[in-house]
Amino acid sequence: MLIDFFFTLKDARVPVSIREFLVLLEALQKGVIAPSLDDFYFLARTTLVKDEAHYDKFDQAFGLYFKGIAATFEENAQIPLDWLVQRMRRELTPEEIARLEKLGYDKLMDRLRELLEEQKERHEGGSKWIGTGGTSPFGHGGHNPEGIRIGGESRNRSAVKVWEARAYRDYDSERELGTRNLKVALRRLRRFARDGAQEELALDDTIRATANNAGYLDIRMRPERRNNVKVLMLLDVGGSMDDHVARTEELFSAASSEFKNMEFFYFHNCVYDHLWKHNRRRHAERFPTWDVLRKYTPDTKLIFVGDATMSPYEILQPGGSVEYNNEEAGAAWLQRFTHAFPKHIWLNPEPEGLWQYRQSIAIIYKILQGRMFPITLDGLERGMRMLSK
Repeated sequence: MLIDFFFTLKDARVPVSIREFLVLLEALQKGVIAPSLDDFYFLARTTLVKDEAHYDKFDQAFGLYFKGIAATFEENAQIPLDWLVQRMRRELTPEEIARLEKLGYDKLMDRLRELLEEQKERHEGGSKWIGTGGTSPFGHGGHNPEGIRIGGESRNRSAVKVWEARAYRDYDSERELGTRNLKVALRRLRRFARDGAQEELALDDTIRATANNAGYLDIRMRPERRNNVKVLMLLDVGGSMDDHVARTEELFSAASSEFKNMEFFYFHNCVYDHLWKHNRRRHAERFPTWDVLRKYTPDTKLIFVGDATMSPYEILQPGGSVEYNNEEAGAAWLQRFTHAFPKHIWLNPEPEGLWQYRQSIAIIYKILQGRMFPITLDGLERGMRMLSK
């Protein structure tokens, strides 16, 4: 009765063999589990799946066969989801769209100063004043290709400046993973060495030394085997990254457990002249970026984590940060990091199919010379291979 189940696994590209399938049938014949679908799931996964990397494929095939769950794959999508969402949120006439001309960063700031002096009351809608709705480049809740959001909730994520009190949350390194695939992929970046204090029994050396000592016990110790890869992780936080908190926390938790020599800092959208380690104290406790660049050795593996979704001004323009007037462009700091740490990658939680529609992603992708990978099992494996070269 399970022949079709076997072929369903094969169709899902789970590398299961006939020998393993016979082991499953033998276990069922001997009654090692109760007549329960949940128990059978764990028994089948234990006997048929040799690598944790195939757990997701197994779960899809199991659900398809036993519960009739149809699997949905990203490659079937023809239109980016964010295009549809934006289309639903606004239905502007051609005349309104034609008036949405890009002013440029400097002209935008000059125009905002003029309006702050002229405007005396709240405004709703329209294309000129600071307010909500409408097509003005100042305020929130409306639409403009690039503007200055003042308060309110981010919707189109195209603002070149944001004026509001922004509270970010630290990523939780204690968060338990729903799947171990991230850890499996990160383990590919390992280089073990024995250093430090002698904390572990060297069994082979003890046996050899005892034999050479005429049978008298001669205990030999050795340093514990550790992964001595050094990792510096820079994490984007807040803004559009709020949509990716769960996945980023899983990645952060997995990296914290796999890399004992790991340091991390936070940034928002793009790296500038300072970083921080605690988001609640990010204004009072900052670390100069120059100090971070000088502190860690060139053999440190650098991992950026962020969606790289922002206004292009934030990367290319001095003063382009949404939060303050940075003296140097973010691109200059990115280039300093890539020069200081030759082994570097950028991990992006955004689906790889959407990257071509985000101008800021294309800019950072070019600065990092293509070293950007999605936070998927395949993307992490490619990224770890790049860092291991």
